[in-house]
Amino acid sequence: MQALEILKTYIIISNMKLIVGFGNPGSEYNFTRHNLGFLTLDFYFKLKNLEWEPHEKFNAIWKKADDRIFIKPQTFYNNIGTSVSSFKNFYKIDNSDILIICDDFNLKFGSSRFRERGSAGGNNGLKSIIENLKTENFPRLRLGTGNDELRKKIGDVDFVLSKFTESEKSALPAFLKDVCENML
Repeated sequence: MQALEILKTYIIISNMKLIVGFGNPGSEYNFTRHNLGFLTLDFYFKLKNLEWEPHEKFNAIWKKADDRIFIKPQTFYNNIGTSVSSFKNFYKIDNSDILIICDDFNLKFGSSRFRERGSAGGNNGLKSIIENLKTENFPRLRLGTGNDELRKKIGDVDFVLSKFTESEKSALPAFLKDVCENML
């Protein structure tokens, strides 16, 4: 079964309450690979005609909609767990009711992988959440940003902060639509 079909089934039977998109704050990071979680939530909001509301609480841009809380933490990627932990604790949300949406350069661009739990697998944002929640037991959807040729040329750090190539940009709307239709 494809990752997005598994995710859709999981969401139907679970009680997802907190949906977290990974990214870095600031316009210089717009349309970078590390901000694919933000892009996914923005795309979902566009499909649903929703708008983000500015809040000072929890160091995040967030909105309650569709019986869920959607957040784009405004900490930097490697410290994202502090914001997620604040929401979890304030709203008394179980770990199993949190969905993390993050990029993964080890997955081919346009692919995805859903897991109910697991290690950080080298993702510093997931590592931050694991440290703050003190568990690896929370659902995550990893979205593929992989481009081995480019990654070899510029290295991992520059790769995750790089913009999508022209061919990836043209494929991005269809990829995000597929994710959003299966996600929520």
